[in-house]
Amino acid sequence: MPFKKDSSLEEKLAEERRQAEERDAQRRAQKLGFSYLNLVSVKVPTEIKAMEIVPEIQAKDALLVPLQLVKKTLVIAAFNPELPKTKKILEELKNKYELKIFVVSLSSLKYIWSFYQYIKKAGSEISGRVEIDEERLSKIQNKIKNLKDLANIIEEFKSPLTSQILEIILAGALQTKSSDIHLEPTALAATFRLRIDGILHIVTEKIDKKTYQSLTTRIKLLSNLKLNINDQPQDGRFTIDLKDRDIEIRTSVIPSEYGETIVMRLLDPLALKTELEDLGWRKDDFEIVIKEIKKPHGLILNTGPTGSGKTTTLYAFLKKLTTPEVKIITIEDPIEYHLPGISQTQVDPDVGYTFASGLRSILRQDPDIILVGEIRDKETAEIAMNASLTGHLVFSTLHTNDAVGAVPRLIDLGVNPQILGPALTLVIAQRLVRILCPYCKIEKKISESLKEEIEKFLEQLPSRVDKKLFKNYKIYEAGKCDKCANLGYSGRTSIIELFVISREIERLIYTNPNEISLKELARKEGMVTMQEDGILKVLSGVTDFNEIERITGPVPFKDL
Repeated sequence: MPFKKDSSLEEKLAEERRQAEERDAQRRAQKLGFSYLNLVSVKVPTEIKAMEIVPEIQAKDALLVPLQLVKKTLVIAAFNPELPKTKKILEELKNKYELKIFVVSLSSLKYIWSFYQYIKKAGSEISGRVEIDEERLSKIQNKIKNLKDLANIIEEFKSPLTSQILEIILAGALQTKSSDIHLEPTALAATFRLRIDGILHIVTEKIDKKTYQSLTTRIKLLSNLKLNINDQPQDGRFTIDLKDRDIEIRTSVIPSEYGETIVMRLLDPLALKTELEDLGWRKDDFEIVIKEIKKPHGLILNTGPTGSGKTTTLYAFLKKLTTPEVKIITIEDPIEYHLPGISQTQVDPDVGYTFASGLRSILRQDPDIILVGEIRDKETAEIAMNASLTGHLVFSTLHTNDAVGAVPRLIDLGVNPQILGPALTLVIAQRLVRILCPYCKIEKKISESLKEEIEKFLEQLPSRVDKKLFKNYKIYEAGKCDKCANLGYSGRTSIIELFVISREIERLIYTNPNEISLKELARKEGMVTMQEDGILKVLSGVTDFNEIERITGPVPFKDL
């Protein structure tokens, strides 16, 4: 009779070996005078950005791994800091960082080494760094009060140095808090535009052909793009080094009729609002959101088109929930900003790391909270749903016009309504509207007919909205001043609608309902639409009716 293995005995022996290994690591730490850490049992937030500092092969060879990078302090886990190979790498790192070293077991190292699979491969790393003279940058910025000033500086530019005109363009973009730089060749010259608060503005249409060609070459070199290819799209990136922060620039170059068109997206950490309280919530909406994100499990979706602030809101959720006791992993495409204390991974189809396959891998890492950049297909949707039903809090985005539209969209993707109902807890829809410049906004006179319509509007809002806050409302329109570069607006805020999945709505989802039925029930249960939230922001003096109409369509009583 063949010998049958006792799996429970094997597991017990394996656990005893693990405990002995940890006890050995504790003794080693005490002997060497370092703190001990158990990376398998204790959920220590591990940052992919930190791990990138020491490549996988070197880390394994030296029996160490970087865990976190906070400002200039690098947290390192090492088997034995006194080993020659370990010591050599630690000495090199000391030249750049303040080190905080923990002694760990080999099992702990193997566990964290498995995270290297999520690091995007070398070809896609940031390839260029630009060190700008901050004194010169400041001088340029002081000359720029509005877009006309920037246009004059560029049009009067005489220096043969291409790096200097690029410096002026970048300085202008930073001064005006632009999100994108657009450089577009035309038949006779080239156009330079900036996207400020979501709107494109022409700076100049007079960049001469020769300067533009030199500028294109400079940008392609910095972004590690091929200079000899000008008939195919190319994507790259570089970083601007400033004393207080690094600004990442994502470059897209595409061929056009008169040359190559360039778009550079600026990812400035100072422009990212990651404090949840700063994103424009009404008090009643904020209370709902806090209640939902503090649940231990469930699926929370944020919907809207590209550029509507979905990722920023989800990042703010993660920042609110980040503690040493909570394991948070993301899968994104691409990683917009690096968040401390969170393991962020990036989609890489070239190596088969998609949202679906990445999500499966992430679940094996025992996370408490997961961010999936976007739900694009049935497979990703179903894995996210099942994760939310098995004790995980899952955040993701979906492209729909409004919050209620998320349900039919997921059903269209092939999700079973029987799973969707219990998995989904909250759907948010949002857009970004420009904020009126507080220094030059102009109060408008309100007609009696408009007053009557506003009173009716406030009266029909759900009871959870505190109408007393809007009792002494005023309405404003945009002005012009140097503070806002004569644009009338400065910054953006969210207009939001929340679709809370109650027991009644969950029952309705089981029946595969249409959008009209869902909207009727959601309205009955107190949903405030995006346009209504926008009108309330107009009454609060934050924005104007023109902005709300631009984003949500006609406001019925705006012109009374």
